Amino acid sequence: MEGVRNLIGTGVIDFFGGVLTAVFAFSYLIKLSVQMTLVSFVVLVIFGLILQRAFKTIRPIFRERAKINAEVTGRLTESLGGVRVVKGYHAEESEANVFAAGANRLLANVISSLTAQSLMSLASTAVLGVVGALVMYLGAHHVVAGQLTPGGYMTYVMFLAFMTVPIVQLVSIGTQVTEAIAGLDRTTEILNEREEDSEPGRKVELGVLRGDVEFEDVVFEYETGKPVLHGISFESRPGTVTALVGSSGSGKSTIISLICGFHTATEGKILVDGIDLATVRLSSYRQQLGVVLQETFLFDGTIRENVRFSRPEATELQVMEACRIARVDEFAERFPEAYDTVVGERGVKLSGGQRQRISIARAILADPRILILDEATSSLDSESEAMIQNGLNFLMKGRTTFVIAHRLSTIRRADQILVIEGGLILERGTHESLFRLGGRYYDLYTRQHGLEMNLFLAPGEGDKVEEEAAAG
Repeated sequence: MEGVRNLIGTGVIDFFGGVLTAVFAFSYLIKLSVQMTLVSFVVLVIFGLILQRAFKTIRPIFRERAKINAEVTGRLTESLGGVRVVKGYHAEESEANVFAAGANRLLANVISSLTAQSLMSLASTAVLGVVGALVMYLGAHHVVAGQLTPGGYMTYVMFLAFMTVPIVQLVSIGTQVTEAIAGLDRTTEILNEREEDSEPGRKVELGVLRGDVEFEDVVFEYETGKPVLHGISFESRPGTVTALVGSSGSGKSTIISLICGFHTATEGKILVDGIDLATVRLSSYRQQLGVVLQETFLFDGTIRENVRFSRPEATELQVMEACRIARVDEFAERFPEAYDTVVGERGVKLSGGQRQRISIARAILADPRILILDEATSSLDSESEAMIQNGLNFLMKGRTTFVIAHRLSTIRRADQILVIEGGLILERGTHESLFRLGGRYYDLYTRQHGLEMNLFLAPGEGDKVEEEAAAG
């Protein structure tokens, strides 16, 4: 858009002013000498056609420059954002080389465009020379033949300059136009993206939800012909907790994305209170959705602003209550500015556990009907997790809750546990029933707890603890 701004700000105004002057000059030149004017005009038209071809050639260069600039700037932002990782692995030189390579690509692109502009400027100067030579030659013959006075010749040359100057300007203006068009190509790609609720099928406005969520033979593909989920079917009733467990890449996060409406099922239906989610206006649905993701995202504002993000109209008392339940008050009140402490970009000034507590407080304040917890306590120590688990238990009462948990001890009280493997529901049931089944869930649970217990228990004690766990 910078290229468009430059074009509209100066280039277009100057160019149209020159074109208007050229039209008046051309009319007067025809009156003075038809022959000289037509000869000059033919040369200028030929030059204009050559310029048009040149601009088509240079346009991809400007389009490529915008992409390179975005890549270089993006990588630089990543390097600065992950400066601790870069320093931790002593990768400063490597990152500098990556940036230098991108900068060199950008320099090569700029040199290419400048070379093309220089050649076009050279061509315009040459055209002016050719036109000038032709006018001198023909004008001298006209003066000698008595068809044109010396004064008339000088007048002709002056008005010819008014006509040819816009042609010279066309080189710089044309470059700006080309850059602007290349920028508009990239901008149009974004402007042509449809908003979620603008899809023709999404017309249903949801009222207050009960929170009944049902999957009916849901198949989903990120890439055509490569299904990630294969005929998933289950129901989560209001006030229940559904836990999703399984190995990484099994499809748990994809199921959560479908529940959030981030994607639409390729086949099958996702029903919310009996209504197909594909027909629902997502703005009315997500107002009743609370999400606590594993990768906590905080905005560069204060603690209070980040908690209030889910419900801007909330009172100070409601915000403080959410912070108390999520144990945000334990660290926030130790800061000199308390809840007005700026957390930095993505919450960089806070620890992972502190960021996750703020995220949980944000979900508590939202008071959602459907709650998504994606490894919500993964960044917390055992003591903090135990305290916050009470807050989460309070939050889950009366709501439909979906939990992704790799730490299986946190989901033992779930109403139903779905074991997902390879995009299929391999097992389903409660903790006790799945443990007694001795299948995939049993393997995951005993392997995880075996590793934990072996660190602290004497040989043989682990089996006893497992038996007690299975008994509840």
